[in-house]
Amino acid sequence: MTKIDFKHYTVMKKELTDSLNCDGSSKIFVDCTLGGGGHSEEILKRISPKGHLIAFEVDDDAIEFASERLKNFKNKTIIKASYSDIDIELKNLGIDKITGGAIFDLGASYHQLTSQNRGFSFLKDAPLDMRFNQQQDFSAHDVVNKYSKEKLIEIFSKYGEEHFSKRIAQAIVQNRPINTTLELSELIKKSTPKVNSKIHCATRVFQALRIEVNNELLNFENTLLKVINLSDIGAIISVLTFHSLEDRLAKTLFKKYANCRCDKYSPICTCGGKMLELVNKKPICATSEEIEINPPSRSAKLRTARRI
Repeated sequence: MTKIDFKHYTVMKKELTDSLNCDGSSKIFVDCTLGGGGHSEEILKRISPKGHLIAFEVDDDAIEFASERLKNFKNKTIIKASYSDIDIELKNLGIDKITGGAIFDLGASYHQLTSQNRGFSFLKDAPLDMRFNQQQDFSAHDVVNKYSKEKLIEIFSKYGEEHFSKRIAQAIVQNRPINTTLELSELIKKSTPKVNSKIHCATRVFQALRIEVNNELLNFENTLLKVINLSDIGAIISVLTFHSLEDRLAKTLFKKYANCRCDKYSPICTCGGKMLELVNKKPICATSEEIEINPPSRSAKLRTARRI
């Protein structure tokens, strides 16, 4: 048994796995975001023993938990690396193409968000951390205590869509050093007006910090482009997002590669033509039954495309 207390809920497990059409398949599949292994387990249950699943993860706790969970499946490879290195890691394995499909389940896991010492939550006192990869040096403490006011305003506005970015950034700069999550949360509360909202006043800032620390959006964009190019004809690419920035990025890239990318005035096509076919033009959302069991599922959106 795994030694860690890893709390995990797999969002839209059936819908995401169904999108791969992987039942009985002997092809190669990739789980770019292993997490607790819920989606990987479902894929492994469905594919043929001759099929193979490759999963990427940087979080040691997740790897330990998922490795135990998936120990009875022999046709898997778990790689401790960022999915942004997918091209390098697949080449190291002698794999040229993703023949079956690839999935992304983006954002922080329930375990990361609720762990006392990881610093993702504004409800528990912990050092300002927020690193997915614990071997990484750069943390939320660096962002909060070293970034200029202008840079803080930029990331709070861009990644958190925070309406009071200027007030919060000013308060942070004036009250440094800030060392813990509750210190930051209280500072945000004091520096912003009370508004009638269901979400905590620190939610958007903590989201922005997490995205900045882990370079989430740029890593996702670059990796999705790599996956499109690495995918064989007919392979499925499915993306599960949890906030508007991720979903917008997935939607934009899928739409771009589902059309000719040449200048509209170009007399001939030089881009190679369409690379994707949209499987669902509108995102699939969690069922009301799932949302009742796991309320955070309400923000989940699933987009799927097929390589052509």
